[in-house]
Amino acid sequence: MNKQNDTLYIMTYTLNSGIKGTVPLSPEQIKTWMECYKNNNKFVTEIGQEFFGLNPGLVADFKVHNKYSSYQETLMPVQAPSASNLNQQLSSAYKKSELLIKVECKCGASYLTNSPLKRTKWYCSECNEIVFLDMKKGLIETPKGQAHYMTNKYFVERDSSSAKEITS
Repeated sequence: MNKQNDTLYIMTYTLNSGIKGTVPLSPEQIKTWMECYKNNNKFVTEIGQEFFGLNPGLVADFKVHNKYSSYQETLMPVQAPSASNLNQQLSSAYKKSELLIKVECKCGASYLTNSPLKRTKWYCSECNEIVFLDMKKGLIETPKGQAHYMTNKYFVERDSSSAKEITS
């Protein structure tokens, strides 16, 4: 579809009872409405996933705000992102906030993993032993970038005040 066919124009109408309403219509729907109004036929159309009906016999007046109107109220339909595109966007957003962790365990396991939060302790994926964040070592260089270093190969000094902040 071209952009012209996707544009929706606002139609305001006043019922004989004085109640006012608005409805977004495409150029094709406006033509159909005009025919229904001239011939006093009930107008029923689909707008998005909803149906809209209007009885021209009950309409006192109406106005379509098109590109020539003084206030030019037009709506462009929002293209809903596909599920796979949305999943990719969410996945990349989460990956941006993830931290890289280098684990070296006394069982011999050495690997890189990701964590959504900075942690002071982790469990080795091989033996389930606790490994601790070595804050003195800081960030280390890895093939995937800088990572926090966690180990249980030696005693890791832990600062109790920062450990409470990070784990809470």
